Amino acid sequence: MLEVVPHVDLKKYLGKWYEISHLPAKFQEGCDETTATYTLLENGNVSVLNECRKNGKIKKAMGKAKVVDKATGAKLKVTFFWPFYGDYWVIKLGNNYEYAVIGTPNRKYLWILSRTPHIESKLYAELTEFAKSNGFDVDRLIRTSQPQQKSA
Repeated sequence: MLEVVPHVDLKKYLGKWYEISHLPAKFQEGCDETTATYTLLENGNVSVLNECRKNGKIKKAMGKAKVVDKATGAKLKVTFFWPFYGDYWVIKLGNNYEYAVIGTPNRKYLWILSRTPHIESKLYAELTEFAKSNGFDVDRLIRTSQPQQKSA
Protein backbone atom coordinates (compact mmCIF):
# COMPACT_ATOMS: atom_id res chain seq x y z
CA MET A 1 0.00 0.00 0.00
CA LEU A 2 1.32 3.43 -0.93
CA GLU A 3 1.39 5.80 2.04
CA VAL A 4 0.36 9.43 1.65
CA VAL A 5 1.35 12.42 3.75
CA PRO A 6 -0.70 12.85 6.96
CA HIS A 7 -2.21 16.19 5.90
CA VAL A 8 -2.43 18.50 2.89
CA ASP A 9 -3.70 22.03 3.43
CA LEU A 10 -5.33 22.55 0.06
CA LYS A 11 -5.12 26.33 0.31
CA LYS A 12 -1.33 26.12 0.76
CA TYR A 13 -1.07 23.60 -2.08
CA LEU A 14 -2.81 25.87 -4.60
CA GLY A 15 -0.80 27.92 -7.07
CA LYS A 16 1.91 27.17 -9.59
CA TRP A 17 4.22 24.15 -9.48
CA TYR A 18 7.14 23.35 -11.78
CA GLU A 19 7.71 19.78 -12.85
CA ILE A 20 11.23 18.65 -11.97
CA SER A 21 10.88 15.09 -13.29
CA HIS A 22 8.31 12.43 -14.15
CA LEU A 23 7.98 8.81 -15.12
CA PRO A 24 7.34 8.36 -18.85
CA ALA A 25 3.74 9.06 -19.83
CA LYS A 26 2.30 9.10 -23.35
CA PHE A 27 0.48 12.38 -22.72
CA GLN A 28 3.77 14.11 -21.78
CA GLU A 29 5.91 12.97 -24.71
CA GLY A 30 7.93 15.83 -26.20
CA CYS A 31 7.03 18.26 -23.40
CA ASP A 32 9.42 20.49 -21.53
CA GLU A 33 8.99 23.56 -19.32
CA THR A 34 6.03 21.76 -17.74
CA THR A 35 4.00 23.46 -15.02
CA ALA A 36 0.77 22.78 -13.16
CA THR A 37 -1.38 25.53 -11.67
CA TYR A 38 -4.09 24.68 -9.15
CA THR A 39 -6.99 27.03 -8.35
CA LEU A 40 -9.82 26.46 -5.87
CA LEU A 41 -13.30 26.31 -7.36
CA GLU A 42 -16.45 27.49 -5.57
CA ASN A 43 -17.65 23.90 -5.09
CA GLY A 44 -14.47 22.94 -3.23
CA ASN A 45 -12.93 21.10 -6.18
CA VAL A 46 -9.73 22.27 -7.84
CA SER A 47 -9.15 23.58 -11.35
CA VAL A 48 -5.98 22.13 -12.90
CA LEU A 49 -4.08 23.89 -15.67
CA ASN A 50 -1.17 21.88 -17.05
CA GLU A 51 1.13 23.68 -19.49
CA CYS A 52 4.20 22.60 -21.39
CA ARG A 53 6.30 23.64 -24.35
CA LYS A 54 6.10 21.15 -27.21
CA ASN A 55 7.72 21.79 -30.59
CA GLY A 56 8.25 25.42 -29.55
CA LYS A 57 4.57 26.02 -28.74
CA ILE A 58 2.78 26.22 -25.40
CA LYS A 59 0.29 23.37 -24.97
CA LYS A 60 -2.40 23.64 -22.32
CA ALA A 61 -4.65 21.05 -20.73
CA MET A 62 -7.48 22.03 -18.41
CA GLY A 63 -8.75 19.57 -15.85
CA LYS A 64 -10.42 19.24 -12.49
CA ALA A 65 -9.40 17.53 -9.28
CA LYS A 66 -11.42 16.47 -6.29
CA VAL A 67 -10.23 15.40 -2.87
CA VAL A 68 -11.35 11.82 -2.25
CA ASP A 69 -9.70 11.35 1.16
CA LYS A 70 -11.18 14.07 3.37
CA ALA A 71 -9.20 12.86 6.43
CA THR A 72 -5.78 13.72 4.96
CA GLY A 73 -6.57 15.74 1.85
CA ALA A 74 -3.67 13.84 0.24
CA LYS A 75 -5.62 11.60 -2.14
CA LEU A 76 -7.20 13.27 -5.12
CA LYS A 77 -8.75 12.17 -8.38
CA VAL A 78 -7.94 14.24 -11.47
CA THR A 79 -9.71 14.29 -14.80
CA PHE A 80 -8.81 15.89 -18.10
CA PHE A 81 -11.19 13.67 -20.09
CA TRP A 82 -14.43 13.23 -18.16
CA PRO A 83 -15.58 10.67 -17.05
CA PHE A 84 -12.07 9.22 -16.69
CA TYR A 85 -10.31 10.05 -13.41
CA GLY A 86 -6.76 9.24 -12.39
CA ASP A 87 -5.21 8.95 -8.96
CA TYR A 88 -3.13 11.88 -7.70
CA TRP A 89 -1.65 11.03 -4.31
CA VAL A 90 0.63 13.38 -2.39
CA ILE A 91 3.23 11.01 -0.95
CA LYS A 92 5.82 13.57 0.19
CA LEU A 93 5.51 17.28 0.81
CA GLY A 94 7.95 19.95 1.97
CA ASN A 95 7.21 21.57 5.34
CA ASN A 96 6.62 24.89 3.55
CA TYR A 97 5.02 23.32 0.48
CA GLU A 98 8.22 24.05 -1.48
CA TYR A 99 8.24 20.60 -3.11
CA ALA A 100 5.85 17.70 -3.59
CA VAL A 101 6.13 14.11 -4.74
CA ILE A 102 3.00 12.83 -6.44
CA GLY A 103 2.44 9.16 -7.19
CA THR A 104 -0.18 6.64 -8.11
CA PRO A 105 -0.81 3.50 -6.06
CA ASN A 106 0.01 1.27 -9.07
CA ARG A 107 3.46 3.00 -9.27
CA LYS A 108 2.88 3.77 -12.97
CA TYR A 109 3.00 7.56 -12.59
CA LEU A 110 5.29 9.75 -10.52
CA TRP A 111 5.97 13.47 -10.54
CA ILE A 112 8.46 15.52 -8.56
CA LEU A 113 7.23 19.10 -8.33
CA SER A 114 8.73 22.30 -6.96
CA ARG A 115 7.63 25.89 -6.48
CA THR A 116 10.78 26.91 -8.37
CA PRO A 117 11.99 25.72 -11.81
CA HIS A 118 15.06 24.03 -10.27
CA ILE A 119 15.90 22.26 -7.00
CA GLU A 120 19.22 21.49 -5.37
CA SER A 121 20.76 18.18 -6.44
CA LYS A 122 20.91 16.99 -2.80
CA LEU A 123 17.15 17.44 -2.39
CA TYR A 124 16.50 15.78 -5.75
CA ALA A 125 18.56 12.79 -4.67
CA GLU A 126 16.59 12.57 -1.40
CA LEU A 127 13.25 12.70 -3.23
CA THR A 128 14.22 10.09 -5.81
CA GLU A 129 15.56 7.82 -3.05
CA PHE A 130 12.24 8.27 -1.21
CA ALA A 131 10.33 7.33 -4.39
CA LYS A 132 12.57 4.31 -4.96
CA SER A 133 11.99 3.12 -1.38
CA ASN A 134 8.25 3.29 -2.15
CA GLY A 135 8.51 0.99 -5.15
CA PHE A 136 8.83 3.48 -8.03
CA ASP A 137 11.27 2.75 -10.86
CA VAL A 138 13.31 5.94 -10.52
CA ASP A 139 15.81 4.75 -13.15
CA ARG A 140 13.09 5.65 -15.68
CA LEU A 141 12.58 9.21 -14.40
CA ILE A 142 12.80 11.90 -17.06
CA ARG A 143 14.23 15.25 -15.93
CA THR A 144 12.04 18.08 -17.15
CA SER A 145 13.84 20.89 -18.92
CA GLN A 146 12.93 24.22 -17.30
CA PRO A 147 14.09 27.73 -18.26
CA GLN A 148 17.18 28.98 -16.45
CA GLN A 149 16.43 31.26 -13.53
CA LYS A 150 17.07 34.90 -14.31
CA SER A 151 19.79 36.46 -12.21
CA ALA A 152 18.70 39.33 -10.01
